[in-house]
Amino acid sequence: MADSVLHQNLTSAERIHPQDRIRSLVFKMAIATLLLMAIGSATRVMNAGLACPDWPLCYGTLIPTQQMNLQVFLEWFHRLDASLIGLMAIALVGLSWWYRQELPKWLPWAALGALSLIVFQGILGGLTVTELLRFDIVTAHLGAALLFFSTLIVIGTLLLPYQGTGAVGKLPWIGLSAAILVYLQSLLGALVASKWALHQCLAGAQLCGVMHSHIAGVVPPTLATVVLTVLALRTPALHPLLRKLAHYAGALVLLQIILGVATFWLHLQVEPLTVAHQAVGASLLGVLVAFTVLGWRELKAPIPTLR
Repeated sequence: MADSVLHQNLTSAERIHPQDRIRSLVFKMAIATLLLMAIGSATRVMNAGLACPDWPLCYGTLIPTQQMNLQVFLEWFHRLDASLIGLMAIALVGLSWWYRQELPKWLPWAALGALSLIVFQGILGGLTVTELLRFDIVTAHLGAALLFFSTLIVIGTLLLPYQGTGAVGKLPWIGLSAAILVYLQSLLGALVASKWALHQCLAGAQLCGVMHSHIAGVVPPTLATVVLTVLALRTPALHPLLRKLAHYAGALVLLQIILGVATFWLHLQVEPLTVAHQAVGASLLGVLVAFTVLGWRELKAPIPTLR
């Protein structure tokens, strides 16, 4: 009886197409990367960026039990999450090449590109410590993380079973513009954070130009996202998934503005608000990227998914 059940389970597992397994892995990596960026933001606002003075170990050990406190834990857990994502990226490359005969031809190369990005991200992570949180490296560190996150969203969305309605029109172009603008605004926000521009502006009227640039920079991505949301809602034949993503984008950009205003007026004194501000911005970017990829699959001949 047990052998029969085991045989049935194995047979059921064998029916799972490699593309489905890889898509699941990619989206899990994307969630882990979103968590990684949130932890990185918490590490910064809690002044824990140098809580582990060495790299890649922490106080010369894998687990610094003797030195462990909240700040050390944040920095250590940030590195742990990054390491796990790196291992998942290696697994993604291995699976993509092992099953390459059953997968789209572009997938192994895309997986290799994602692995290259996470390696680059790890190098930047080490430099943030060895270069004592130099602002340009910290900004590039987040920029690379967002690029890696977006790459995962692109790969996962391309692997989704999807048949468009042909009513997408120019929405993919608007989605692409909104995604680029959100990415650039996120980089500007990272620069503000890494230089502590808000604190310096409020305390001594220094770096106010950087802070004001970030505030003014809210307008273009907000307008682009609002236009995308409104036009999507006014397109009756739009695919339900695209409509849902447009709803998410509109809600996230509104939430992001509320969090940004609250963070500013509270002078960054409420750390969870600051962390949420960064996490919501990254989530908005992911939604816009997913919308754009699905929209382009309607405009152009889709990359074969062997479905």
